Amino acid sequence: MEETISLKEIFGVVKKRLLLIIAFVLGAALIAAVISYFVLTPTYQSSSQFIVNQGQQDPNVQYNVNDIRSNVEIINTYNVIIKSPAILDEVVEELNLPYSAGALSEKLQVSSEESSQVVSVTATDEHPQMAVDIANTTVGIFQDKIPDIMNVDNVSVLTEAQLSENPAPVAPNPILNIAIAVVLGAMVGVGIAFLLEYLDNTVTTEEDIENKLGLPVLGVISHINDSDVRGDHYTFQPERSKRSGFNGAQKKSI
Repeated sequence: MEETISLKEIFGVVKKRLLLIIAFVLGAALIAAVISYFVLTPTYQSSSQFIVNQGQQDPNVQYNVNDIRSNVEIINTYNVIIKSPAILDEVVEELNLPYSAGALSEKLQVSSEESSQVVSVTATDEHPQMAVDIANTTVGIFQDKIPDIMNVDNVSVLTEAQLSENPAPVAPNPILNIAIAVVLGAMVGVGIAFLLEYLDNTVTTEEDIENKLGLPVLGVISHINDSDVRGDHYTFQPERSKRSGFNGAQKKSI
């Protein structure tokens, strides 16, 4: 026979193990806060933009759709060139960075909107000023070297990266981390609560006896305090209960 659990029983388990669940939630939130504020190193981002135009364009000739489409297609090639050692080796040398071009490549993100001639180069670093320098230097060196690489001078700097007065780190996000930790802590706490309830074989109610043994309850013996037993004499008188068993004890003084 399959066992079913009612909504009332679910709330009963949660209420019974509420302190345990709260402990998991608070513990997870505390751990997330400590890691976010004291363990993880804040990182900052800064972006520089350039635009891809037609090289050697006659000022009397206007752009057409094919020219713009050609520029958009070549941007995919430029995205690869920007993160290549041909560009990043010089960036590392100019800024005297303590890591290789490969490590610098992981700190750079090159992106462009669909059907757009504008390319954004975003640098991420633990120091906000260094993020600005990496973004601007990368775009500057790319602009200088692209005529030699592609035999075309069609890159113009649109926006340089600048350091704000109060730069805010992009990671970690303590509020988000704590919120996620609270949800995970609650889920784990509820799961542990139901696991403990499932493993708990203690018989505490008449229903437990009937469910575990499959036998009807004939009677219940009331609880007697030790202080009452020391000074008084008890005689038990049977009273018919709803289940035809004993119910309670009566006190009789000597």
